[in-house]
Parts: sequence; structure tokens; C-alpha cells
Amino acid sequence: MDAVGQAGLVSSGQVTSAEMLEAAIERIIDLDPSVNAVVMRWFDAARATVAGPVPGGVFRGVPFLLKDLLVAYAGQPLSDGNQRLKEAAVPSLADATVVARFRAAGLVTVGRTNSAEFGSLPATEPLVWGPTRNPWLTDRSAGGSSGGSAAAVASGMVAVAHASDGGGSIRIPASCCGVVGLKPSQGRVSLGPYGDESGPAVHFCHTRSVRDAAAMLDAVSGPGVGDTVIAPPPARPYVCELGADPGSLRIGLLDHYPWGEPVHEESATAARDAGGLLESLGHRVEPGFPAALADRGPWRSVGVLRAVNIRAMVSRLAESLGRPVTAADVEPVNWALAEQAREVSAVDHVRALESRTLLRRAVQQWWADGFDLLVTPTLGEPPAPIGAFAGDTADLSALAARSGQCVAFTQPFNISGQPAISLPLHWSADDGLPIGVQLVAAYGREDLLLRVAHQLEQARPWAGRRPGTPA
Repeated sequence: MDAVGQAGLVSSGQVTSAEMLEAAIERIIDLDPSVNAVVMRWFDAARATVAGPVPGGVFRGVPFLLKDLLVAYAGQPLSDGNQRLKEAAVPSLADATVVARFRAAGLVTVGRTNSAEFGSLPATEPLVWGPTRNPWLTDRSAGGSSGGSAAAVASGMVAVAHASDGGGSIRIPASCCGVVGLKPSQGRVSLGPYGDESGPAVHFCHTRSVRDAAAMLDAVSGPGVGDTVIAPPPARPYVCELGADPGSLRIGLLDHYPWGEPVHEESATAARDAGGLLESLGHRVEPGFPAALADRGPWRSVGVLRAVNIRAMVSRLAESLGRPVTAADVEPVNWALAEQAREVSAVDHVRALESRTLLRRAVQQWWADGFDLLVTPTLGEPPAPIGAFAGDTADLSALAARSGQCVAFTQPFNISGQPAISLPLHWSADDGLPIGVQLVAAYGREDLLLRVAHQLEQARPWAGRRPGTPA
């Protein structure tokens, strides 16, 4: 049952919020030892929440999990996947804007999900908490950095969980774990009070259904106080797009890496099959993608900004600890990135920001020139083995190359600010692992993206496919 369905049971009086919560707690206790998705358990605090009046939002009484990265929940700690912050366990003083909206929607937060330290890797294997394992095959990665959230939803611990995405961290785990992963447009969901909407990161969630994604977007979207980027408001609630006719769309299909290398055959098959399914639904599908994706040179600026961002997070860690940070305080990969940022001058940083702006315009131009959607694999390969993206290495060149391939289809749309969604439309033939398909719409067009995603969900339902059940 998806989250909207669970809320319906509470609203109709068939179950109470307390009963719904206890069922989720039971599943977490039963399932998490083999998956390691939930790293902080706030069971007693959640029980106290449902003992009082639960807000009557669209998700009233639905159990929920927050990612352990850069999103404050008043009265509870946040580790960002870091050993020292875990040890400090300092409670947050106030809710992040998006957390306040989760509460207002009626969600009952049960704990925090595992995340890569500082969200820096496309896998969820922080040294402090250990790896989150893929519920479909536990020797494989759940993806990252929101792997804990995707694994919790996929395994059935909860129906919906918070996730964030600065380079693919919603969509990559969604692909690995066989759930729905929508990355909203830049400026659609507030990053207040501390985040900056002009950057590539966004907050949203993992869901089991497109319906939940639409309802959640209605619940949490809209500007917060002082937001720097505000996406254009929708013409009507996003749930009204479910079942609406999108018309016959012009859709580009990319079934290989943009620079010409082939992807894994399962990833290529997933994208091609999705293209064929879209054609059967009356859309016009043709090979094509933004040419800017193929030129790998300008994308190096993203690496500069990534290193500087990690350096800033290390600086904030020092402020939190009240002392200088050493290599013993962070994972080797993040220490290496922070040290790399020492070589970046102020001019380098400004030029990297300029490159990001030019890339955003170049990528968006393809949609302005007449395409409605782009279809790609979410990942160029099936879920990687545990350990493929270990944070205990300082070999940045090898890890950067591996990570670069991993985010080849996702990171460009963080830079361009466009909405993109990973849908569980394919499973590998040999081991039954989920292989996600990504759809990308023009900036601000979540409405169109949700219409087509719902079309695909109806044409090829995935609700019956769950870990531990026959295909």
C-alpha cells in the first residue's frame, strides 16, 4: 500500500495513527538488520507524536523517515554520515523548512536513514554506520547518497522517505532499489533556512507510486522565506495531472553514454523498452539528446565546485566541534577532496560557477528547440557490488572516474535545474535487480513529467514487484 492509501485507512478510521506506527516499527525491527537503512530510531518520540493530535494533512498518520544529511529536525541529532557528529549527537534547535512541511502533511517521523558522509558518493557506505544493502540482493549497493531511504521504502519498512539530490542522490538509489525517485525543479522545494536554492541540490523523497510523488509535491513545494530561486507555480495541484492526457509528445531517447561509450546491455534495454512503451502510448520517440552532454570538458567545473563544497562542510564540522578538523575526523575520500579544494583560487571558483551557468543554458536549449521529454537509463549499469564506492580510499582519480560514469545521466539535470524522475520499469534477466529509467522534462514542468510517469505506471505496473517475491 502506498502512503496515500495508508493515510486513507487512518482518515476513514479503519486503523489509528498509533497502529500504523507500531506496524512500521515492527517492520523496521524485523527487516533492518539485513539492510541497514535506519541508523537513528526515534520510536518513543514518534509514539509521543501519535499520542497527541496528528495534523490532518494528506499523509495523516503515515510513518516516515528522514535522511541523515543536512535536514534539521527539532530536538533530534544529525550526523551527516560523520563519526564525530554522531558522537556529539547535538539536537537540532529548529526544523528545516521542508521538515515543517512534512509535519504539516501529517507524516510521523520514526528516525533517520543512512547516507554517504556529506552526501559525496553515489553509494551509501559511510564508515560510521556501515553500508546500506540492496533489499533485492544484499551484496549489492542500494545506491547513494539517499540509499537508506530507498532501501527502507523498497523493503517495506515505510511507504515514503525523505531523500535529497545534488547529483543523482534521489534517482540513483531509486534505480538500484526499484522505487520511484522524483528530483523536482531547482527552486520547487525550499532549502530554508540554511540551504541555497541556486545550487544543484534539492529535497524530496522516495515513494512506491507516482500518486505519492504527486501528493508529496503538492504538500511540500512552494517558496520559503528568503529563497533565492523560485520555480514557477503549477497551474493546478499535481495530483490533478494523474490520468490527464499529455497529448502526443516529442521524446528523445539516449541509450548510451553521452560521449559515445555503450552502457551495460540491461541499462540500454531498459531505456529502449521504455521508448517502445512510450511509442505504444502514442508518443513520437526518436534518438536524440542535448549535445552539451557529450562534451566532457566543461563538466570538469562541477568537480571544482564539489571539492569546494566538501571543504566548506569540513569547515562547518570544525565550527561544530569547536576545534580544527584533522584527517582522522572525516573519511579519506572527503579529506582528499577538501585538501584538493585548497588549490582552488577565488578566480577558479568564479569561473567554475560561470561554466555551470553556461551548461545550464546549453542543456535547457534542447527542450526550447522542440523536445518535450528525454528518456535515458538512470544508471549505466546494474547496482554495483558493496564496496565499489568505498569512502576509505584517497585515490581520487579512480573514484572520480567511477563516480563520473555513475552520475552521467543524473548530474546534468542538477546543473540545468530540470525535473527528472527514475521509474522502476525494468529488472535484470539474470538476477532480478531493478534497472531504473529516467525521464527528464523542461524546467518547471513536473506536471508533464507526472502525467507521463503515471501513464507508464498504468501501462507497466510495478506495485506487485517486491524484494522476496517472484517476478
